[in-house]
Amino acid sequence: MPDAAKKKAQPGGLRRLVSCWGDRIQGRYNATKHEAYTPHAKSDAPSSSKFRNATNFLKIAIFTGLLAACSAPPNPAAVRTGWRSSEALLLDRHGVALQSTRVDKQQRRLAWVKLTNLSPTLLPAILAAEDRRFYDHGGVDWRAMASAAFDSASGDVRGASTLSMQLAGLLDPDLRSADGQRSLWQKLGQIRAAYSLEQQWSKTDIAEAYLNLASFRGELIGIDAASRLLFGKAPQGLDQRESLILASLLRAPNALPERVARRACALALHTSQPPSCMAIRAQTLARLNAPHATLSGPNTAPELVSQLKPSAGQALRTTIDARLQTRVRAILQEQLAQLEGRNVRDAAAVVIDRQSGEVLAWVGQIGAGASARFVDGVVAPRQAGSTLKPFLYELAFERRLLTPASLLDDSPVSLPTSAGQYIPQNYDRSFRGPVSVRTSLASSLNIPAVRTLLLVGLDDFHTRLNALGLKLPQPSAYYGYGLALGGAEVQLIQLTNAYRALANGGQLSPWRLQQSSSASTPKPVMDTAASWLTTDILSDRLARSPAFGLDNPLATSVWSAAKTGTSKDMRDNWAMGFTSRHVVGVWMGNADGEAMWDVSGVSGAAPAWRAIVGLLGGDAAEPIMPAGITKLSISYLPAVEAPRQEYFIAGTEQSQFELSNRHIGPSIVYPIKEMIVALDPDIPTDRQRLWLRASQAKGMHWWMDGQKLGPADAPFAWQPSPGQHRLSLQNQTNKAADSVQFQVRGIGSK
Repeated sequence: MPDAAKKKAQPGGLRRLVSCWGDRIQGRYNATKHEAYTPHAKSDAPSSSKFRNATNFLKIAIFTGLLAACSAPPNPAAVRTGWRSSEALLLDRHGVALQSTRVDKQQRRLAWVKLTNLSPTLLPAILAAEDRRFYDHGGVDWRAMASAAFDSASGDVRGASTLSMQLAGLLDPDLRSADGQRSLWQKLGQIRAAYSLEQQWSKTDIAEAYLNLASFRGELIGIDAASRLLFGKAPQGLDQRESLILASLLRAPNALPERVARRACALALHTSQPPSCMAIRAQTLARLNAPHATLSGPNTAPELVSQLKPSAGQALRTTIDARLQTRVRAILQEQLAQLEGRNVRDAAAVVIDRQSGEVLAWVGQIGAGASARFVDGVVAPRQAGSTLKPFLYELAFERRLLTPASLLDDSPVSLPTSAGQYIPQNYDRSFRGPVSVRTSLASSLNIPAVRTLLLVGLDDFHTRLNALGLKLPQPSAYYGYGLALGGAEVQLIQLTNAYRALANGGQLSPWRLQQSSSASTPKPVMDTAASWLTTDILSDRLARSPAFGLDNPLATSVWSAAKTGTSKDMRDNWAMGFTSRHVVGVWMGNADGEAMWDVSGVSGAAPAWRAIVGLLGGDAAEPIMPAGITKLSISYLPAVEAPRQEYFIAGTEQSQFELSNRHIGPSIVYPIKEMIVALDPDIPTDRQRLWLRASQAKGMHWWMDGQKLGPADAPFAWQPSPGQHRLSLQNQTNKAADSVQFQVRGIGSK
């Protein structure tokens, strides 16, 4: 073998010996190495075996003097500082423990424990098992080593490593045993390191380090992990039996429980008042055959572990407020309890500081009772519902296409798509006719939103949502007109930060979970004046009242702007909004996508949102109106809405709005002209209804094919029949104010 290859193959302890003493002992090393590793003829003679063991012992003795002068061991303080728990700890913004989690899955290490914090029964048991003359030797117990060498020659194989020698192996990877066996050169290195430790460390330091670095059982490293996970208590609380069991594990950490029990009983004989062997055995079998105890620790924010990915032993400070985090989780749990029986199992909430972007609360799941306990609702993509409407109207204001006073037609509309006709409906299935943008947004009307999307453009709205950080995974054509009604899936954290941009005048900056000395520069995404107009509408309780009433879950004691949303089939509901200091987002639903039973954003997420806002507090004063906004008195002709003071972007103001003739007077809202209605073949014909709706129809009556049906001032349920039909809206003198012709198709009709 070449010299280089020989050098590479040399054991780690030997390499250090050569490095320490150089070429002067290289020849002696080669000779000794050859003698130690040259195969001998197989012999069963005891005298031959004894000779070899005695020879090895003599070699150890010869080189001990040389070894003792080699490199110094690490400093005890450095060893303690370098200790890394397998756990990580998340701290809140004030340094309060927030979440403990295991990071290292290979080994289980907990805290470093000082010798003074151990049970008084533990160290005597450890010394009785591993090093009975610990306080008398200088690193190597030659009596024990000689006895072990001759006992091993007689077939009773046992070790004689002192605590100092074992600690040397724990500190130095090159000196660790492989499969429970150490080479001669590793043993030499152990001796050298043990002498160095004894010269520079105190006995207390050696014992303390050993107990914290030793392997006790399986993955359990160190006395803290062994004590807490095997016995469910801190090391200072160990009793005598538990101390004996732990001491018995050190020689063979993975031995069968029966073997450990026998050894613990044998150790007990060396104590002044030995406990009952029967009791030792019973406790050994019970603890070693049972699953590890569960660690108690802070568990306030388990969702943040996957977001922050702390390293083993790290104590990571976050932006979270532990008290707020706990209260927000409790609020969500209370609201879910209120919704019991309506098939709602999951909820999530986020609170962000409006100015800094620091996340103050992040609750992704409510814990026990959740349908998917490991799904983080803060980052799980869900359909946004009406929560995207504010960004649509803001874009229309920004482009000067609409003002808050502009009128939109809340009447049936049918839009052709590649998949057929798209016919949006309002949440309450009613139509209001001409309605202002302010009322449309505040009352969350769907049809005016779709008409606004036609003005703004689908592609432009899709681009704006992406610019706000919503990161829609599909192109605009995939969502179609449904994008105006929140047909896209978004994350709660992304949506909350987009509302934060709206609150900050269109300035977008990242949210963050860790405190930073330097804040990122905000990026202008939306127009400041248009953002303010949108915010003003979202804070307008009066404009919200036609749909939600004045006393609704979005009404808060402080100034706030808010929007709710409900996705298709009531699978998700949202409440989003902000105050002068905070932005709050709440989602409720089922993580598995199952529909809720008659739960909307107002009845589901909004009460929790209001409770969180009430907890946070804020200012009652409205935000300052920015430059470029004009206030003006407006009126409508006819008076579809009451006169009021309205805000405009300068240059778009208008004091009077007059409807075209087709919007004046009573009119049929649904069905629309030339509409084709198809009967459902899966529902009995006598159970199907077509709802007739009219606008400004007080005192008017429905007439179908010349037959009077009933009053038209409220929706009327008509049983459809196949064929062509003519519907008219007539006054008390039977004069028709409006009429439409439509067709009903039955099974097999054309």
